[in-house]
Amino acid sequence: TRGRLRPPRTVVAWRGRTEWDQVMVGLYCKDGRLQQEALDRISAWKSRYGPKMPLAVDCTAELVRCKVLDSSGKLRSHELILSYGLALVRFVNLITEKKQKMINIPLRQLAREVDIPIWVVDLRHELTHGKLPQLALCRKGCDVVLDWLRKTYWSRQLGNNLCEESEEEDEQEDTEANTEMGSDTWE
Repeated sequence: TRGRLRPPRTVVAWRGRTEWDQVMVGLYCKDGRLQQEALDRISAWKSRYGPKMPLAVDCTAELVRCKVLDSSGKLRSHELILSYGLALVRFVNLITEKKQKMINIPLRQLAREVDIPIWVVDLRHELTHGKLPQLALCRKGCDVVLDWLRKTYWSRQLGNNLCEESEEEDEQEDTEANTEMGSDTWE
């Protein structure tokens, strides 16, 4: 009716929940072809959405792109370390940037606040300031961060649960994310 105010509409780059879910499943599956299709869809979103693209989507795409390149066998170990390294450094920097602008807080403290393992911040430090780490550590960092993004961002969007993990698997991982992220964290 005329007298009621409607909530403001939010314009997004994806067509709806179905497209969002397809991209999310594609990103987190083990099929390189489906992962590439999801990355292509995110590129289309980015062309529509530009700088408004959620940081979590960008970070996830960069990390999955590294995994796709890794599985292709086209890059040497050193090139893969640099690729994973850049994606991991960007992830840590981007998720901590907003709070860092307000007040200078150590990255390790910010990581604790959002349940990112401290060793991922240490890995970022080594990638930025020290000797390049082993490829295996970069791969592990990528997997941990992708899992963190899945738990704290992707599976919480639109009330979605990407996959049901057993309680045993969650207890074995020290990367469990229990903190509910505010929507402004990823904007």
